[in-house]
Amino acid sequence: MQDIEPFYGWEKQYTAADDSRSPFYGREYNFQEYENAIYGYYIHPNWDEIGSETLYCKILFTDYDQHYTIIELLGEWNDTLHNDIMFFKRNVVDPLVGEGINQFILIGENVLNFHGTTEDDYYAEWFEEVEDGWIVALNFRDFVEAEFTKYHLDYYINYGGTLEEIPNWRTLKPNVLYEVVRRLIQRRLGT
Repeated sequence: MQDIEPFYGWEKQYTAADDSRSPFYGREYNFQEYENAIYGYYIHPNWDEIGSETLYCKILFTDYDQHYTIIELLGEWNDTLHNDIMFFKRNVVDPLVGEGINQFILIGENVLNFHGTTEDDYYAEWFEEVEDGWIVALNFRDFVEAEFTKYHLDYYINYGGTLEEIPNWRTLKPNVLYEVVRRLIQRRLGT
């Protein structure tokens, strides 16, 4: 796990630690020592803590003028035991919504599992807060998406279908990735 780094190809354009409007503003990273772990396995120090024992994230890019953010996730998304959506919603999503962000692209190829619950209050609240926007999950594993569907997260989060046609997101500039996703969502939602 310590070898899995968040994508850093856009760091010349954006870093959350340098963005005064980011929930991770001023964060300093210790590359001499690995401090954070998931189930006893150390993770790369570039991942940001959100308060969860098993889920970490990295804000890869945020554009306040276009009202979108791209966030990469790592670990196990466990709403059953740890209520990870609460930590993610309160510590990452809420500050961004407060800054006008209403379009969220979540990249989940490093989310290794999802454990849901029938309580969907945080998802419903998030969905309502981005009424004129959307939430997209890209590149989550099939079995994770199946669990999303089992717990009806497809009511709130867009994933699968044509959104699976973006496997090479790292080769795109953030604004190009956003435009590709935005167009696919517009077609899907008929807007």
